[in-house]
Amino acid sequence: MKHEQIVSQLVIDTADFALRPLRISDAGLIRLHSSDVRVAKATRSIPHPLPPGVTEDFIRRAQSETREEDVWAIDATAQGGPEVMGVIGLTRMEGNQSEIGYWVAPAYWNTGIASAAVAAIVEANPLDNRTLFASVFQDNPASARVLTNCGFEYIGDAESYSVARKANVATWTYSRALGARKQD
Repeated sequence: MKHEQIVSQLVIDTADFALRPLRISDAGLIRLHSSDVRVAKATRSIPHPLPPGVTEDFIRRAQSETREEDVWAIDATAQGGPEVMGVIGLTRMEGNQSEIGYWVAPAYWNTGIASAAVAAIVEANPLDNRTLFASVFQDNPASARVLTNCGFEYIGDAESYSVARKANVATWTYSRALGARKQD
């Protein structure tokens, strides 16, 4: 009998979906969506084609108590929607800061899901960060709009390696100062 790792990670509820820790059962939908070349090329870390086992390894890392990144599934099942519309994560950095990263399945592009997920993370501030950073490829202005819609400010140009593109790609970098999370 296999037991699923229980992850100590905040569940963030919104009117349209919940951001919840990843589960092993998410592997099929994450694999389906992240194997789309359009999704892979919009990220730094998703390879294309997607090799066997990559999705399961991603979920295992997200469930580890020693993880460096908290990852949430964008799950609308409580509202009668899909179980995984995308993922969003916070990678811890020094100085009480994190880098936010996200992708949404193409079927949900231009629906406001990405902006709502980023806004939910900003509002909840689950790691009690003082600053969030993000970078997007310059050929992905929709992702840049998600950040600016959520109060992120442009701070400069850089470049990052894209595994799917097998190349360095020009990026725009953004930051957002946060207040301390309200204690219950």
